[in-house]
Amino acid sequence: MARSPNKSGGGNEENSDARFLSMEERRVDMTESNSEFESVEMGNMEVHRVVLPPRRSTFDKFKRQSKEIFFPDDPLRQFRGQPSRRKFILGAQYFFPIFEWGPSYSFRLLKSDIIAGLTIASLAIPQGISYAKLANLPPIIGLYSSFAPPLIYALLGSSRDLAVGPVSIASLILGAMLSEQVSPTHQQALFLQLAFTSTFFAGLFQASLGVLRLGFLIDFLSKATLIGFMAGSAVIVSLQQLKGLLGIVHFTKKMGIIPVMSSVVHNTNEWSWQTILMGVCFLVLLLLARHISLRNPKLFWVSAGAPLASVIISTVIVYAIKGQKPDISIIGHLERGINPPSWQSLHFKGKYLMLTLKTGLVTGIVSLTEGIAVGRTFASMKNYKVDGNKEMMAIGLMNMVGSGSSCYITTGAFSRSAVNHNAGAKTAASNIVMSIAVMITLLFLMPLFVYTPNVVLGAIIVSAVIGLIDIPGAYLIWNIDKIDFIVCLCAFFGVIFISVQDGLALAVVISIFKVLLQITRPKVVMLGNISGTEIFRNLHHYKEATKIPGFLIVAIEAPVNFANTTFLTERISRWIEEEQEDDGGKPVGLHYVILDMSGVSAIDTNGIALLTDLKKTASNQGLELVLVNPVGEVLEKLQRANQADKFMGVDTLYLTVGEAVFILSSKMKSNAGPNHV
Repeated sequence: MARSPNKSGGGNEENSDARFLSMEERRVDMTESNSEFESVEMGNMEVHRVVLPPRRSTFDKFKRQSKEIFFPDDPLRQFRGQPSRRKFILGAQYFFPIFEWGPSYSFRLLKSDIIAGLTIASLAIPQGISYAKLANLPPIIGLYSSFAPPLIYALLGSSRDLAVGPVSIASLILGAMLSEQVSPTHQQALFLQLAFTSTFFAGLFQASLGVLRLGFLIDFLSKATLIGFMAGSAVIVSLQQLKGLLGIVHFTKKMGIIPVMSSVVHNTNEWSWQTILMGVCFLVLLLLARHISLRNPKLFWVSAGAPLASVIISTVIVYAIKGQKPDISIIGHLERGINPPSWQSLHFKGKYLMLTLKTGLVTGIVSLTEGIAVGRTFASMKNYKVDGNKEMMAIGLMNMVGSGSSCYITTGAFSRSAVNHNAGAKTAASNIVMSIAVMITLLFLMPLFVYTPNVVLGAIIVSAVIGLIDIPGAYLIWNIDKIDFIVCLCAFFGVIFISVQDGLALAVVISIFKVLLQITRPKVVMLGNISGTEIFRNLHHYKEATKIPGFLIVAIEAPVNFANTTFLTERISRWIEEEQEDDGGKPVGLHYVILDMSGVSAIDTNGIALLTDLKKTASNQGLELVLVNPVGEVLEKLQRANQADKFMGVDTLYLTVGEAVFILSSKMKSNAGPNHV
């Protein structure tokens, strides 16, 4: 804190007891007729004024607060001062980002996007088939979901690197939640209809968040929650693939680790050595390709092409030995043709309505969080911005349209986007190229997948979800915040031992409890002076900080509201009692209680009541309560409360702790008796 200039040109005092004499003396009168907190000149010292915020009407305050909540990025600022034609163009570009990069699109960009699009198509085709089976849906639905949604996103999305399609976590959640009430094998048609309906509700929820600019709601999924949830889901997804990797026919429908492992152990008679051998070989091949690409990012095409290569090689092998009737399960016949309409299949009434609503809400949140996180990650790497609200609208509309064209929940996949990024994608047109490649596959190449073994699809899923286990990230959380690590563990164990959705809900509840704990138990510390300076810091943090005799200096570092006033009252009252007695239990000369309110960004009526009660308590004990640097809204509410109750008099409001200590020390020394306040 800089010393205030002295009009008379006086210098600084040398000894520590007198160091505050160089600071400017000023008093605050809260009863001035102009309703401002004025400072009063003393001698020839320069006077500071504590000024109220500019006066605003209630409507203006509400408007300002609403803008800060819903429009922190001020999306309309680009339209100010623009002619009508320019505003129309900017509006079209805002809702359809393709109009922003489309006019300047060049052949050079097209070449890069074609290469990237074909590369991610080689990954999207086997992943689409695999993830559809993970969601207990026909494999063809996975390819449908890799055709229509990318086209929608290319028109509406703001990310250049996001590659759209089905993802493992959302597929697992959708399949698991719907399977609780509907059998995907015995009620396949109904299960498919509910999957489309859940996708519609997921898209509706996602788009609504974007339109209403409520994206901050998904921030309740903290990084610790996501790391634990992703790792637990990766374990569950991998365990579910034991059915295909071991060739088991009668496998449990439950998702927990205990029923899955029990099913594996109790069905050893169904294990197929041919399936196990093929699964292990291709899993090793896929993991090796992934390892090579991680060690050398320039060889990204190795891991990108490995899934498609595995599908082709395994299909050829099974076709070659089909006459020997190998005990290997295959996909079977897949119909050719692009997405048939499915609007008539959506269920908006009946006993399954709540199931589809709940499934859509959970899958919508998870897939939206993943998509936005992936988009922002690659945007930061290329130094451009991704608009979160536009992404919500794009992903939401993509899923709403997809639900009417035989698609299930899709979003931006991390593995696919990483391949897209490394392949040199320049714009969202790479999604269009991928979509065209999938369309060609749907129209002409479907018979080639008849002999594709299910075990290879399981190996592709396992190799993909292993990357979701972020051990270094979990270790970093452990080092930084132990409570966050507990949240991470709860998400992880909740997913693998209870269920995917319950594990996620448990982690969110614990995260919210942590936030509530921080609100109800705000940080409040005692301050001391660092010798030789005018700086006041936490006594328990800085060893060189010492107490000022006769003063209890307390800093509140959080908003003061109804949830924490009881805690603050008890804490400050206890400190007052402790400071009034020395180690022998004898009374000491405590005269002033100073509340540093620099960190109090907001206060409510309970907070004002807290200050009035503290003022009365201090007066009853012969003490004086003073406030330091209440800001903005807090200062305005204090002034209004004081007009009604007159609980704050002169010499009770200061700009800095140093000024308060200087003025009150001088006052204390000039008093006749040591206990006079």
